[in-house]
Amino acid sequence: MNFLKFVTQDQSANKGNSKGKIITFLFRIANFAGIHRRYKWLFFPYILLYKFSFEWILGMEIPYTLQVGEGFRIFHLHAVVINQQTIIGKHFTLRQSTTIGNKGSGTKSPVIGDYVELGAQVCLIGPIHIGDHVIIGAGSVVVKDLPANCVAAGNPAKVIKQF
Repeated sequence: MNFLKFVTQDQSANKGNSKGKIITFLFRIANFAGIHRRYKWLFFPYILLYKFSFEWILGMEIPYTLQVGEGFRIFHLHAVVINQQTIIGKHFTLRQSTTIGNKGSGTKSPVIGDYVELGAQVCLIGPIHIGDHVIIGAGSVVVKDLPANCVAAGNPAKVIKQF
């Protein structure tokens, strides 16, 4: 995939969401360098600017090395923390005050399938797998695997609907 196609792969998913378009575009520029290591030194100044502006100014920790599929949507930009070991599929929707991470140093992070949508203030913690086509309600804490084609909510999150 060429550079221009790579950095614009999330634009149609963020249609009508100008903040999401800008954030995913800036993320994908840094992500290009994170995935294509041979460009890391060329993009080094941009990566420093990305880390400073995202982490210190916007209050978002989305590592530039994060593995995330096309169609990445972000609504409401603040207080997002994603562990760099997390693997995210295509058409992932993220909202504010969300934490996706591990249980501590050296432990594994979540693997998230395609077409997953997270409500605000969701926590996904530990070596869990979230299936495809899953909606997780606001305020949920997910510490166990969730099957495909379901809606989950609560603390701890439970499947409340299968489809």
